[in-house]
Amino acid sequence: MSTKKILKAPLRVSIALLLLGIIGRLMEWPYAAQIVITAFVAIGILYTIRFWKKQPKHFIDYVKLVLIVFAMADGLFEMMNFPYTIVFQIIIGASFVTWFVMEGTAYFMDGDRRAKNTTLQIWWNIAMVLGTLSIIVGSLMKILQWEFATPLLFTGIIVVALYIVKDLFSNEKKDATNEEFQI
Repeated sequence: MSTKKILKAPLRVSIALLLLGIIGRLMEWPYAAQIVITAFVAIGILYTIRFWKKQPKHFIDYVKLVLIVFAMADGLFEMMNFPYTIVFQIIIGASFVTWFVMEGTAYFMDGDRRAKNTTLQIWWNIAMVLGTLSIIVGSLMKILQWEFATPLLFTGIIVVALYIVKDLFSNEKKDATNEEFQI
């Protein structure tokens, strides 16, 4: 069974663009809102194309499609200050719980559980975890209007964006047939 995923690079570029647009919104840069909207639309369209090209489709694939499309639609509605985004958020929550119950953390594990990471990969993974935690803590601090919330949030977003870009150009996850391993 092939685990090759199409549109992996454009999706990762779109996600990195979304993160940079979010930084732009935090820093009140011009055109940041347009960048975020463009990234939301690109992710929604690219993931939908990826879904339709995937064969065979399983129930979990439909759950992921609902999760991504509704998350992107919610982001667009929030950016344009449309009402009733709570409907999208309820659907996102239900699909996330369904995904987590069905696939959850197994999605991030190697299929044969024998993958060996180099020291550099381990450090990059640690940076990703710390970047994610910085985003979470920075977001909470921003809500509470605490000092240093923006630099912490900014740092976390930059680290995660760098991880995505690094992974985009990394050839370490390719096998002999040049197909990408499913993470």
